[in-house]
Amino acid sequence: QVQLVESGGGLVQPGGSLRLSCVVSGSFLSINAMGWYRQAPGKERELVAAITTDGSTKYADSVKGRFTISRDNTKNTVYLQMGSLKSEDTAVYYCYGEIKTTPLYAMVYWGKGTLVTVSL
Repeated sequence: QVQLVESGGGLVQPGGSLRLSCVVSGSFLSINAMGWYRQAPGKERELVAAITTDGSTKYADSVKGRFTISRDNTKNTVYLQMGSLKSEDTAVYYCYGEIKTTPLYAMVYWGKGTLVTVSL
């Protein structure tokens, strides 16, 4: 049974910073790509950032230069360092991982989300 648990969300003022963490636990063989999506009220879920096992990254245009994704493979953890936060970054942030529980294929697992609110 695989679980992803996010932490680090909260209320922050515009221009501020937050760091989100997501830890993978349970029984699995390996973790491939990991990343973060977000969903703002009334909007569709969108990809924020993703990172491969070798550290290659991609970002949504809206967060480039402000957010940094990283991972610690020894801790099965992915991070999202968010800076210069704007009100439009307010959303529930979900982490995901492409995780192999058998040698044949990987499945995508999701965390339950952590709320980030950017407001005065």
